[in-house]
Amino acid sequence: MEYVAIMRKSWGLTEKILNGKKKVESRWYMAKCKPWNRIQRGEIIFFKDSGGPVLIKTYAKKVLQFSDLTPAKVKKILRQYGKQGGIEKGEELDFFKRFKNKRYCILIFLGNPRKVQPFDIDKTGFGAMAAWITVDNVSEIARKHFPVVS
Repeated sequence: MEYVAIMRKSWGLTEKILNGKKKVESRWYMAKCKPWNRIQRGEIIFFKDSGGPVLIKTYAKKVLQFSDLTPAKVKKILRQYGKQGGIEKGEELDFFKRFKNKRYCILIFLGNPRKVQPFDIDKTGFGAMAAWITVDNVSEIARKHFPVVS
């Protein structure tokens, strides 16, 4: 499988992936959602900011899953993995407030992130608010661009 992770642009996380400040992608959920029990070590993940093209390709070096979370468990996960997840000093409380009531967390350790030739995707059928897309091959949803000749 291959995946497209869509990031909130205002958080600046794709840049942190490229510059090495973010080595772990975390996904926090109230219910088990993709990629829960799906993503495996070695699978490819593409990243894009919302509203923008796909910019980054990486792979899952390791995957950890946590369930039955409590605020105390969330705090422990953030303390242990937050820095690797791109959370900077002074941001910890904001992220704790955001995630303290989540029940599930997936941590995906990112391997060899690199820029790719930017391309758009077609999210038709995945829902307008989809933040994680699972496909057999990302070429299935890549939009082909043709230069405009005037």
